[in-house]
Amino acid sequence: MSLTSNIKNSVSNPKVWIVIGVTVAGVLILTAETRRRRLKGSRTIKEDYGAFIERFELIPFPQSPPPAAKQLLSGLTFAMDDVFDVKEYVTGFGSPDWKRTHEEAGKTAVVVTTLLKNGATCVGKTVIDELSFGITGENSHYGTPTNPAMPSNIPGGSSSGSAVAVAAELVDFAIGIVLFFVDANVYK
Repeated sequence: MSLTSNIKNSVSNPKVWIVIGVTVAGVLILTAETRRRRLKGSRTIKEDYGAFIERFELIPFPQSPPPAAKQLLSGLTFAMDDVFDVKEYVTGFGSPDWKRTHEEAGKTAVVVTTLLKNGATCVGKTVIDELSFGITGENSHYGTPTNPAMPSNIPGGSSSGSAVAVAAELVDFAIGIVLFFVDANVYK
């Protein structure tokens, strides 16, 4: 069988045309979505890139008098995901429904207190996927933070607000959470 007869047989196969059609449709949809995101990203960039749910300032603990060691994080700012408790603030986990139905925290999370004791200043809570269950960084209630490197693309990750705050140089560092799903059978 010659090459031309193979091509003729393949082209007459309806499955080939279905694959070609789906591929063309996918390319067109991808192009349209990219164009839509570029247009949306170029005209809706907020001053803080939409990274924050709530802005506030937690100042560091006072420096101990000499000969105590200098606070290592003195002068640095940080943001945190909306999963860490701060005394007298409601932790919302990226969900206004959760925030509305829960009370203010009675104490501040240990990791936040440790950072404050070492001289860092907290500037607020950042956007996360609702209940931190997503991987795209999109939150339908608070909006999706704008990726400062590529505004047409989503920031990605459940800690998207923290990532955007650092990438946009709004803070020196941020704290978030990472969820690991481990197959228990691996360890048997």
